[in-house]
Amino acid sequence: MSAAAVEHPCDDEPETLLETANRLTEQLPGHRVEIIGGLVTVAPPTDGPHADALTTLMVPFLSAGLHGEESRVLQGIGLWLPGGPEDYAILDLTIVDSDYNERLVANNSYDPACFRLVLEVTSGNYQNDLRHKVTAYAQAKVPVYVIVDRKHGRVHVLTEPLPSGYDRHEVYAPGQQAPLPASIGAEVSLDVDEIVRAGRSKR
Repeated sequence: MSAAAVEHPCDDEPETLLETANRLTEQLPGHRVEIIGGLVTVAPPTDGPHADALTTLMVPFLSAGLHGEESRVLQGIGLWLPGGPEDYAILDLTIVDSDYNERLVANNSYDPACFRLVLEVTSGNYQNDLRHKVTAYAQAKVPVYVIVDRKHGRVHVLTEPLPSGYDRHEVYAPGQQAPLPASIGAEVSLDVDEIVRAGRSKR
């Protein structure tokens, strides 16, 4: 997701970060507002190829039975992050335990413990997904983080979270299959060429 930092206005009683984020969410329909590392970011609505890549990515997860009784495949839900008192991210795609709805923390965001996989498809500011969110998701102990890097036409699979990032970082190019850990609940490999083609912008 492309994102820009936002500063909250200064007055006698300044807004909390969460109040700022929620105000911006109301003022900017269709934009994605997050708090990562104590910084409010706003991402504009995504383009068609971004959505096409997400739909393409859902197919192998659904075919593997991951949207069933034990887990669910969801788009656009919130992940409550431990990096700051009000940090949260809105995820492109995720696999969660089926009881995720019982683990709501705050602001429509859920406990990291119920997330098996988080997946982001990059837009303009791809560095946010490749840097800041890597640290944030690792600190949240999300076991698998997948990044579809549309700028460079690659798929990244990050596993084994540590406080500063992920211990394992595999990069896959078109023509390769990107295997995912069985810990997500099924054996799944992503067709990198198919995903990259779906997410390629014509502009």
